[in-house]
Amino acid sequence: MTIQPLAETHWPAVRAIYEQGIATGNATFETQAPEWEAWDRAHLAHSRLVAVDDSGMVLGWAALSPVSSRCVYGGVAELSIYIATDARGQGVGRQLLQALIADSEAHGIWTLQAGTFEENRASIGLHTQAGFRVIGHRERIGQHHGVWRNTVQMERRSSSVGVA
Repeated sequence: MTIQPLAETHWPAVRAIYEQGIATGNATFETQAPEWEAWDRAHLAHSRLVAVDDSGMVLGWAALSPVSSRCVYGGVAELSIYIATDARGQGVGRQLLQALIADSEAHGIWTLQAGTFEENRASIGLHTQAGFRVIGHRERIGQHHGVWRNTVQMERRSSSVGVA
C-alpha cells in the first residue's frame, strides 16, 4: 500500500468510498456525496491523500477542510477520513491518518479537529490512537434522517507547529 496525493482522477473511487461511509449511517450528516467541483471547493488544496494498493485500487482517503475564513484560524483544519468497506480493520486508516498528520504539519496546520457520531467507535478509536483527545460532546447537534444525533468532538495539537 502507498499513500499519495488525492487527484481529480481518484474522484470516482473516492466518491464511491464516501458513499459507502454515508450508507453506514454513522459517518456523516451528509446524505449523498457531492460532485467533484463542490468537494474540491470545500477542502484545502493541500493535505488530500489516498491509500492505494499495489494494483492501483483506492482503499481510503483523507482530506482537510478549513474551519474558518478568518486568518487567525489558518492553522486549524477539520479532517475527513473514509476507508473502503473491504479495507477496514487492516491498518489503512492508521497509515492514512499518520500521513495526513505529517502532511498537515508540513503545511503549517497546528490543530486538527474531528467531529464523529458517538456510535462510530472505530473512528473514535482510530483518532485516539493517532493522538487526538476528546474535548467535548455535542448533544442533539443535528438531525440525520429525522433523528437527533450526538457527536464527539476531538482534536490533535501539533507538538512542532504553532508551539512558539
